[in-house]
Formats: sequence, C-alpha cells, structure tokens
Amino acid sequence: MKGLLKFITCGSVDDGKSTLIGHLLYDSKLLYTDQRQALELESRVGSRGGEIDYSLLLDGLIAEREQGITIDVAYRYFTTHARSFIVADTPGHEEYTRNMAVGASFADLSVILVDASRGVLTQTRRHARICALMGIRYFVFAVNKMDLVGCGMEIFERIKSDILELQNALSLGSVYMIPLSATDGDNVTRSSERMPWYRGETLISYLENVDVESGGERGFYMPVQRVCRPDFSFRGFQGQIECGSVALGDEVTALPSGERAVVKRVFVTDRECGEASAGRPVTICLDREVDVSRGCIIARDAGLSVAGSFTASMLWMDDSPLAPGADYMVKIGTKMLPCVVTAIHYKIDVNTGRGLQAPTLVKNELGRCDVSLSQDTVIDSFKTHKTMGEVLLIDRVSNATSACGVVESIGTVTSSGHASTFRGDFLSAGANIFDEFYCGVAGKNIQRSAVPPETYELGSRIPIGGDSYRYPKNFDILILSAAAAVSIRRGVVDAVIPLEDFAYSGEPLVDENGFGIRAGSSRDAADFLDEYKKMGKDEIAEFYNKWLSFDAFRRVVFR
Repeated sequence: MKGLLKFITCGSVDDGKSTLIGHLLYDSKLLYTDQRQALELESRVGSRGGEIDYSLLLDGLIAEREQGITIDVAYRYFTTHARSFIVADTPGHEEYTRNMAVGASFADLSVILVDASRGVLTQTRRHARICALMGIRYFVFAVNKMDLVGCGMEIFERIKSDILELQNALSLGSVYMIPLSATDGDNVTRSSERMPWYRGETLISYLENVDVESGGERGFYMPVQRVCRPDFSFRGFQGQIECGSVALGDEVTALPSGERAVVKRVFVTDRECGEASAGRPVTICLDREVDVSRGCIIARDAGLSVAGSFTASMLWMDDSPLAPGADYMVKIGTKMLPCVVTAIHYKIDVNTGRGLQAPTLVKNELGRCDVSLSQDTVIDSFKTHKTMGEVLLIDRVSNATSACGVVESIGTVTSSGHASTFRGDFLSAGANIFDEFYCGVAGKNIQRSAVPPETYELGSRIPIGGDSYRYPKNFDILILSAAAAVSIRRGVVDAVIPLEDFAYSGEPLVDENGFGIRAGSSRDAADFLDEYKKMGKDEIAEFYNKWLSFDAFRRVVFR
C-alpha cells in the first residue's frame, strides 16, 4: 500500500467540488450505513428532484446547504485497498479564498475542477496560483460536467490547451487532466462509456497510484515548540522534526544564538529511543545548557539563515487593505515577533501573472512585499526549507490572520547590520542613517524599517530626505563603531576618513543611526569622542541621553 495522500479540491463556484468528493466516497463504498441512509433521505428534499445530492456529504453548514455553496473547509479521511487519503473540500467563492488557502497549506496534491461549459475562469487561475504559492507541485485538472456539453472531445481539447498555458505560466510540476461528470460518476471511480475517446486513468485510480515525493531538504532541523522542565534534573526541547533525523551523539547548533551541543537523549512521547526522523514530535536533551526557548531552532547541517528582513509572495486576506508601513505580528515556524511591511513591489495579475504597480493590496490579491523584523530570527527561502519559509501576518489588535505567504529571498540587511556603506580611498564604514521609523496607527508601536543595502563612494549623491528623516545638504557623520567619519557636502560624499583625523568644521553632526549629536563647537565634539572612548557598558544609556537627539533630523511617521 502506498503512503498517505493529502489533497484538496478547489476551483470556481459551482464547479462541482463537493459533489465530486461525495460521489467518490459513495461509489467507493466508503460510507457507514447511517451516513448513506441520511444522504438518501436528505436528497429527497433537495434541489435534484429526489436524486442523490452527493455534495451534502461535505457541505455541513446550514448556510452552505441553503446557498448551495461551500463556505468552510471540510476534511474527510478515507481508505481504499491501495491507499489512505485525507481530502479537504475547499470553497470556490472569491469571498472565501482565505479558507481555500488554509486547505492548500496542508496538501501534497490539488484537484482543480473546471466547468466544461464555462472553461478556465479567473477564480480557477487564482486557485492554481495559490496552490503553487503554497508549494503544491502535483495537480489534477478535472474537467467536470462533461455530460452538459455532450461529452465532446473538442471541448475537452480546447480547455486542455488553456490549462497547458496556465501550466507554463505558473511553472507547475506534474499536471494530469481528466474529463468527468461528478454527478453521474463518469471517470470518477469507473471509466466512462460516454467518453470512449478518453483512454487515461479514472480519478480514484490516478490518486491511488500517483507518487508525490516531497522536495529534498538538506540537513536536520526542529523548531522548538516548548521547553520541558518538570524538575531541576530534566530539561528537554520539544517540537516536530521538519527535516532529516537526529540521533544520540549528534552535534547540533541552537539558532539564532549559534551555540553548539551534543544530543544526550531523544524521546518520542514518553519513550526514549536512539534516533528519530522527520515528521516525529520529539523531546531532545542536550549535554550542556544552551540559550534555547520557544521559536529557536535546533539544527545540524541545514544551512538555515538568520536575518532581519525578507521578501515574500503574499496572499492578502484581510478586509482592510495592506499599505507600506503597516505593522503586524509575523509567525515563522514557532516564532512570533513584530514586523513592518516596508514595501509592496507589485501585485500579481491573476490572468496573466504579470506584476502590476500597486500602492496597496486588497482582499484576495496576490503580491510581493518586503518585510522588516523587529529582531534577527531564523528564516530561509520556501524553496530551500519549506517550514522556515512559510509566514503568516497577524493583526496585532484583532489577532486575525491578515496574510499568508512564502519567503522568496532573505534580506541581506539584518537589524544588527548596516544598510548603507560609505567607501573612501582607503576606508569603508557602514551606517543606518537612511532607515525609516514608522508607528502603526492600530498597534501604536514604533518599528525601525531597514532600507535595501547601498554603497556610496566619493562623489556619490545621497538621499538627504525620506519619509522619516531630513538632513541638511552639509553635515558630518561620526560612525563610532567603525571609527570613521564621513563628510557630506552639497548632498554628495566628500570624504571618508579615520575618526582620529576628524576635525569639527561647524557643520551639523549625526551618528551612524542618523541621530543628531549635541555638539556645537570643537570643544563639544572633542568631549563627545573622549567620553565615548571611556564609556563603560553600564553608562551607554546615560551617554546617549546626554549627547544624542532623535528629533534633530528624524521623526516618526504614522502609517
């Protein structure tokens, strides 16, 4: 018997998704006697003139039965002689696209229905894009309601060409197309006598035999869900292994701290074992104390990244539009932390796949966005490590999920790095003077948004104004961490010199973060640098409060 197959049905409204799965269960004799009798009884008062309405097996909400549409995601588990299945019947209406995305997030294969009388619709394309976004690589396009178009081969071939275009546009992996009738059962569990021109597999036969191997991730990693400390003698890190395996004696790394330790014990539930592999929930004990809490990662040879920003493809699911500068909570693996959406690159045209300029994203639109995190965290691209590349944006006030998406690339700038580099003849130094400061109107929390990295050489013109900063045309930057000074004259990089060679010229001074330095004379500048050299760790706050001013050239922008 082949392994478990998790799949979803999706497509446009009234394409027959619930009917298809209901008929599959009914014909495969996968219903209990009371379920079969209840279905036959309820169908007598339904909309099909007493004939069995297979959709009633999955549409369980009162509103679903009244409107004849699927609203919630219905999960069903069933088994044939060849395989076990979990199927998610998802809604087709655009209003409930977010529910469809939830179903897609768990599936290995997608069955997308296409109404033969209507062809490939906008919602069909949207669902295909969302499935591809969620990492589904195996697709079955079920061209349904062939009985309404006379079971004609010409219509199927025309729809088939549209599907092939969609496959090329989305770079879909495996695509299989089946003409069928969900109501009458043609090519669902038995070959259709009305379509002798189709010589392929039935739906159930294809699902029983398809091999959905997941993409190969490298190494071992486990997001920590909980630190188990029942008493002083035991400390274990609990979570589900997402990739690879772990065994006694393995040297692992705790991320983001980078501390190394050796695996001392491995538990699966309450049973101690020598090894555990992907998919298993485990408790791991290490040979020494390391800095690990919920949201950290225990890994070995996985090549995971630690970053403070990323670019992601997003499905926006909130009723309120997304605008740059908005702040949310982001969930990556088991980690939750504040973030700011710093930019919207474009939204995606559902029909053509082209990127369109858009100042905002509205409900059910797909787009590519930049996100800046409040601190460095473990993250990776979705193509490299699926679990660490899946993200959710959560509204900080309502706690509702606002967006789901996948990480396309990792930001080269982290919250502890420098976005801008000033390069002279013999010296280079990094500074964050062009970072933006935003305050979300809803959450009232201030977030620092890093800008894309840029290098400014002698003679380069710099942006002296942004959303939250405005510098004069002439000023000097004292980069204390790099012991360098940068002179800006008429908005152009004029000099990059060692800090020890700096001489106060009467121009305004800023530090490497763009904060104004309260120094109005050569004496003040000398005292500032002297106190910095002598400053102890416990005197940092006092030093900053004395010498630095946030609002000299900066402000906080409400978004």
